[in-house]
Amino acid sequence: MIGSILNEYGISWAIYRALYTGKLKILKILPKTEALFEKRAAYPKRLDLFKINISRLQQFLRKLPKREQIALTEAADQACRGRITGFSSVELDYGFPINWQLNPLTGRECDRKKKWYQIADFDEERGDIKVIWEISRFSHFLTFARAYLLTGDEKYYRAFSGQLAHWLENNPYSYGANFKCGQECALRMANALLAYTVFEGNGLIQKTDREHMRILILRCYRKIRSNFFYADRCIKNNHTISELVGMLIGSWCCREEKQISYAGRRLNEVINEQFTEDGGYIQHSFNYERLALQDIEMVLAMEPKTGIILGNTAREKILNAARLMYQCQDECGDMPNYGSNDGALVFPVTSCGYRDFRPVVNTVCRLLTGDTPYTKGIYEEEWLWFGGKKEEEVSQVRTGRLERNQEEKTKRSSCFEQAGLYTLRKQNSWMMLVLNEYRSRPAHMDQLHVDLWVGGINVLCDGGTFSYADSLGKKLITNESHNTAVYESNPQMKQKGPFFLYDWTERGQIRGNRDSFYGEMRSKNGYTHSRAVKMISGGYRITDYIKGKNGKKFEIRFHTPCEVRKKGAVVELVKEGAIVCVLLFSGPFQVVHSLRSLYYLQSERIHCVTVLGVIENGTGKIETEIQIQGE
Repeated sequence: MIGSILNEYGISWAIYRALYTGKLKILKILPKTEALFEKRAAYPKRLDLFKINISRLQQFLRKLPKREQIALTEAADQACRGRITGFSSVELDYGFPINWQLNPLTGRECDRKKKWYQIADFDEERGDIKVIWEISRFSHFLTFARAYLLTGDEKYYRAFSGQLAHWLENNPYSYGANFKCGQECALRMANALLAYTVFEGNGLIQKTDREHMRILILRCYRKIRSNFFYADRCIKNNHTISELVGMLIGSWCCREEKQISYAGRRLNEVINEQFTEDGGYIQHSFNYERLALQDIEMVLAMEPKTGIILGNTAREKILNAARLMYQCQDECGDMPNYGSNDGALVFPVTSCGYRDFRPVVNTVCRLLTGDTPYTKGIYEEEWLWFGGKKEEEVSQVRTGRLERNQEEKTKRSSCFEQAGLYTLRKQNSWMMLVLNEYRSRPAHMDQLHVDLWVGGINVLCDGGTFSYADSLGKKLITNESHNTAVYESNPQMKQKGPFFLYDWTERGQIRGNRDSFYGEMRSKNGYTHSRAVKMISGGYRITDYIKGKNGKKFEIRFHTPCEVRKKGAVVELVKEGAIVCVLLFSGPFQVVHSLRSLYYLQSERIHCVTVLGVIENGTGKIETEIQIQGE
């Protein structure tokens, strides 16, 4: 295990991780040493970082469909009483006044008198710490701002003002769960400052509100600077980008020019490190890619004030990330449930559902090119928050290579080899396949997973995540919960905890074109899986080859939310009484129940069609034909 970790994660990562672990041990034994690790900051002197076209945003909100307006005001009214929809799916009641240390799902809370480093990441009795953090992200402050612009009712300003003051009173610096994570601090100050900007622009902000915003920014900025080493050297993912955004906000508000320059320079470096040239993201997750892109939208929105301009390479990678997401997106805006999915939609500034990725794709494309692949829709509101300019005022584009053309607005079969994602598209259906050559930590054991979408229905689906602190979440990481091969019940890789995979798989041959795909994956657990997919008349043909020891058993799994009807040697997948597609297999199969999680902390029963095979002469083969109805 140690050899694999050093080889895959790198010696420098292991050293930095050991240093951070040592820091935590020192803090627990000698709490007074905390001062040695603390970074001081000047008191914030300015707050006018964001420029939002409030009248234009208000006009947009007042033209929303009536049902969306009602949903917005109802959500805001609930949030006034400490009730929010956490992770875009779970109703959470933190009480009134709000208990900022409470996990409403377990009724347990963190000890507010303990320092952040004395609080455990995982505690079975308390439950997932992300539930405690959820309300302190202040995403609902944006709901207050939107509801005020829609209705003009000042109760939403009073809720914002009162909750901000109450949070500061009950969260002294470095105590409690809400100072445990620098990313949480970054998102908290960003959401609060965006809402503050709206209320300030309407003349509602009082002297006490300005003072409270400065205190919030100072506390959050100090946390980020004091613990940035961990995000930058140990985590190396969306946390790093979020904390750099928080550092940029804090240093600008505090007029710390050297820190502004450092944050901008490091942000350019991190974007180049974390995004591939073809738009893939280091975390192998659409959920986290959206989070990173929303962070970057904020950086682009701050450009006029901070003077931090992202370089051409970073801008190209960001735009290519939006283009990749567009090509891997269904027409309804949803995307495959690819990789880790913690329900993060930290800047909920549209009336679109959590699983609609059009707002971020639209906003990034318009910020960088002035163009969009979509027609008009409610997802445009995000652009108004982070851009909102006239088209001729597009954020500085310093190279013609960023320009879009008409062909790129058409969804088509695509190969994103660096990202490890591949699509095949027909008239009314499409597939996405996963095959990575890992250069960074894997998220799920989803090599050669296939997602199938027909007429807006995710017919063959990914199991998702559920929770990082639950046994179901650990199971959903494995290849057993993906549409791929399972060899003698062996996982593709070895697993330790919710985030740590080692003995990474290796990618072998790979090739593809507009109507076919072939890829090979070698597992260090004793087998090789090859998958060929061919578009045929009326559907697709999937051929799987497993190389291993003679006599060993294997399975090819297909998970579906559809009703499953067995008709002799075939399977019909049915939705709302209509047959969506028919599956034919070359071997025996069985249908069992399974689970998937489309939203964090939510699960639902689905079916898993399992095709059975045996290794003979070193190889096993299973062929699956998928016939799409009406195609």
